[in-house]
Amino acid sequence: MTSSRRLMLAVLILTAGAGAVAALAPGGLGDPQPEVVTEGVSADLYRAVVGVPAGVVRLGVHAALGAPLLLLAALAWVGWVGRRRRTGATAVVALTGAGAVLAYVTSEALKLVVDQERPCRAIADVPGWVPCPPAGDWSFPSNHSTVAGALATGLVLAAPRLAGFAVPAGLLAAAARVVAGVHYPHDVVAGLLLGTAVTAAVVVLLTPAVRRPVGSTRDRCAPGRPAR
Repeated sequence: MTSSRRLMLAVLILTAGAGAVAALAPGGLGDPQPEVVTEGVSADLYRAVVGVPAGVVRLGVHAALGAPLLLLAALAWVGWVGRRRRTGATAVVALTGAGAVLAYVTSEALKLVVDQERPCRAIADVPGWVPCPPAGDWSFPSNHSTVAGALATGLVLAAPRLAGFAVPAGLLAAAARVVAGVHYPHDVVAGLLLGTAVTAAVVVLLTPAVRRPVGSTRDRCAPGRPAR
């Protein structure tokens, strides 16, 4: 794929992701007051999900912590194997880290723009299962879901055979934030889409530039090739 086509594809991915996140946002741009969501499909789903038994909630809280760690471990393994075998997986893993950081920073910026109140504070008639984050720690989009989406996307691109693990792990990490009572469903969906779009765009656009030094080293070390 040529560099111009890679650029066009990256722009399309980012545009689609931005449009989807914007469609999920409850508002907030230019509004000095926090956005409080108490009605609608997302709020109804939140009420239904937070009402599950306590055992499921405890499992969900552990999943929210464990799933991203498992994704990180899988990425590290794929990157290590790719480095030993001199494949492009190492470049994708490195770019996944960059994409995850960029997506996280973007999600933090969006929180300051949207100013959406946490559901555990806005919907007082449904008690949450974990302590509600302090006032001013806004809800949209979910940072945990953003990072989970970024890591899962990078793992799928680096090792497609692990998609059966990566996708459920990312979804589990996001859903657990709703079960715990600290995010609406639309928060975690937006986070997943944001992390996916940013990481996919970074990988598509920059992989050739990151892989080139690896390929050059391999060529120089190839048996029978005269030194220059």
